[in-house]
Amino acid sequence: MKIAVVGATGMVGTIMMKLLEERNFPVSELIPVASERSVGKIVTFKGEDYKIVGLQKAVSLRPEIAIFSAGGDTSLAWAPKFAEAGCVVIDNSSAWRMDPAKKLVVPEINANVITKEDKIIANPNCSTIQLVMALAP
Repeated sequence: MKIAVVGATGMVGTIMMKLLEERNFPVSELIPVASERSVGKIVTFKGEDYKIVGLQKAVSLRPEIAIFSAGGDTSLAWAPKFAEAGCVVIDNSSAWRMDPAKKLVVPEINANVITKEDKIIANPNCSTIQLVMALAP
């Protein structure tokens, strides 16, 4: 599966890539994405080096999933462009959390609400995720 990690050089993006690796997520191609000042830098994933690309280049590479951790402004500007290219966006910012047209999902709680038509999926903040995980049972 072709996966883009938007915000790959940030703290959250770095951890997301580490978790994809640790959990052996079926990544056939990683597209690490960051700001223009990071384009060309190298990140390592599963023992291989990958060059950071910019947002426009990432959209043109047509990933199947894009995990966004680059802040609300970036998500508002770029998540729709990825979605229009057929990509499913999982957004970790606050950009889409209150948008009634977007689903707010904690996979262990309500992943069943996601459909093939959902191209931008929001997740709550970290403290809310922990709280609903404890309250769900």
